[in-house]
Amino acid sequence: MAKSSNPSNFFNLSVGSDPLETALATVAHRFNREYQGGAFDLPPEVETLEIFRDRMAGTLAEKITSPFWEIAKPHKNQRCLDIGCGVSFLIYPWRDWDALFYGQEISTVAKDALNVRGPQLNSKLFKGVTLAPGHQLQYEAHQFDLAIATGWSCYYPLSYWELVLKEVKRVVKPGGDFVFDVLIPDAELAEDWAILETYLGTEVFLEPLDNWETLIKATGAKILKRKPGTLFQLYKIRF
Repeated sequence: MAKSSNPSNFFNLSVGSDPLETALATVAHRFNREYQGGAFDLPPEVETLEIFRDRMAGTLAEKITSPFWEIAKPHKNQRCLDIGCGVSFLIYPWRDWDALFYGQEISTVAKDALNVRGPQLNSKLFKGVTLAPGHQLQYEAHQFDLAIATGWSCYYPLSYWELVLKEVKRVVKPGGDFVFDVLIPDAELAEDWAILETYLGTEVFLEPLDNWETLIKATGAKILKRKPGTLFQLYKIRF
C-alpha cells in the first residue's frame, strides 16, 4: 500500500543495497510487462474504482501525464536528457522542438523499442537510450541543457531521490534546468491511484510536497516554477 517516507520510516538506500536493487527490479518488471501488453490480475474491489475504469477506457493517461514542455519547452539544438523516458520520443513532439533527445530507462522493453524506432523517426535528433537507473546517469558532467524525469518519482522514497538529484546536478550545465513531477498526496484521486498501482506491482509513496521542497532546497537548487495537475505537480528547478 502507499506510504510516506518521513524520516522515522526511511529505509536507507545506497548504491548496491538490497532494498534499492529490489525496488528498481520491481519497477522495471512492472513496466516491461505493461509495455508488452501483459494482463494484470486485479481483485474485483479494485476493478470497481473509477480510476480503474479510466485506465480501461484510455482516459487515465491525461490525468497522470505531466506536460513538462509547458514550463520548460526544449529549444532547437538543446541537449535534453529524459530520465525514465519510457517511449516518450515516440509520443511527445521532439521533432517539432528540433531538440536533441538522449534517454535513460530501466525498462528493457522501452529501451529496445526506442532504440529501434527512434532513428527511423529522426536520426539527427535521436541520440539513443541507455539502460540504467536514475541515480547512475551514463553521461559526462555538464552535458545537458535540460533534464526531464516524469512519471516515476512516486515509486521511490526521498532517500533515493537525493541520489538522483545529485546525479542530475552533475550532468546538467550551469544554468540548465531540471523538470520533474511528484505525486500530490492529497489529490482527490491519489489514494485510489496508489491502490491501483500497488496491485499493478509498484508501491507508491505519498510524500508531502513540503518534504519534496525541503529536499530540493537541500541540494542547493532553486524552484523556478510549479505546475499542479490532476495527480502530479511539475517542478522546474535550477542548481
